[in-house]
Amino acid sequence: MDIDTLENMLAAGKDSALLRFGLGKSWLDAGDPVRAATHLGRCVVLDPDYSAAWKLLGKAWLAGGQPQAAREAWQRGLSVAGSKGDQQARKEMEVFLRRLDRESPALLAKAG
Repeated sequence: MDIDTLENMLAAGKDSALLRFGLGKSWLDAGDPVRAATHLGRCVVLDPDYSAAWKLLGKAWLAGGQPQAAREAWQRGLSVAGSKGDQQARKEMEVFLRRLDRESPALLAKAG
């Protein structure tokens, strides 16, 4: 579905974690990480156990120049993925965090 269709569904009152995830992914793919983070943040409020949403939320925060917020999302996502047995999401977030640790000084200088 395209972004307009998803936004229209939201405007019609059909809010759900899945819809917010779709909007977040669509906006991230469209190059708007701030909008993506807004929808993904709402997604994890609606469903705190949505490990894929935590993973994507971290990516949106990082793309938006917020490395600390990305770290926090991925750390929370690791906890969720671990408790749910979502090994793929857990492994990906571990990689993202290690990469962030290596790149942190440059990212923090750019963000600050």
